[in-house]
Amino acid sequence: MEKEYFAHSSAVIDEGCKIGKGSKIWHFTHIMKDCVIGEDCNLGQNVVVSPQVTLGRNVKVQNNVSIYTGVICEDDVFLGPSMVFTNVINPRSHILRRDQYMQTLVKHGASIGANATIVCGNTIGEFAFIGAGTVITKDVPPYALIVGNPGRQIGWISEYGHRLEFDEKGFAVCPESNEKYQYNNGKVINLGK
Repeated sequence: MEKEYFAHSSAVIDEGCKIGKGSKIWHFTHIMKDCVIGEDCNLGQNVVVSPQVTLGRNVKVQNNVSIYTGVICEDDVFLGPSMVFTNVINPRSHILRRDQYMQTLVKHGASIGANATIVCGNTIGEFAFIGAGTVITKDVPPYALIVGNPGRQIGWISEYGHRLEFDEKGFAVCPESNEKYQYNNGKVINLGK
């Protein structure tokens, strides 16, 4: 049976992986055993996906990204070039801690910029935007715009990736999609058009 995804001849895909229809796996990428890669994903050059990682549908992984065991990316996640995940909070070369891998969850539609570092055990909320070079050390709320080291929230962002400017009543409109957002009690929700 012919596979329904593309893998470059230099890519290595271990047994036991499930790769969705329409996905593309590029040069020198290694998909390790028991991974689940959703439909229409794109994994760039020199990507490593460790055992038992799950990527949802339409996940874009740019060049030089390592996705370690314990990471789950939901649908429509963007992982920028050379960003980094971790999976052990206190690694030591001389101590095996494979039974202590922590889960990191990247929720639907979130984007992580180039060279960002995501410390394990945290959740990045829906449509959050993590700026280039940012270090994430705690959970990130949905729609939050986070920058710096350590990461700090500097605003809110729309599903189309635009800064949201809320009026005195707590409403904002995305300039590209015209979707309306509401800020209330420290949370942002998309009200649609």
